[in-house]
Amino acid sequence: MWPLLAMWLASVYAVASTVCYIVYAIDKAAARRGERRIPERVLLLLGFLCGWPGGWLAQRRLRHKTAKTSFQVRFWISVTFNLAALGWLCWGY
Repeated sequence: MWPLLAMWLASVYAVASTVCYIVYAIDKAAARRGERRIPERVLLLLGFLCGWPGGWLAQRRLRHKTAKTSFQVRFWISVTFNLAALGWLCWGY
């Protein structure tokens, strides 16, 4: 059962991270054009729903949301909760 769970989790993280990266890129492009932005709560929710690796990568590559301390604090809190849930699922279940 463990290999199946690991493959499923890897797939979920890969898809969620890809979606999260794309949404960050769309938000960054909107910011550059001065257009309507994607709410931070949406970015944080996508990260919380297993997309945080893509969000983290987008922050580094696109240099987006890296200077806003309040966002960074909430982002890393959501990562911590996500990893705790993953740990519970994989080792505590």
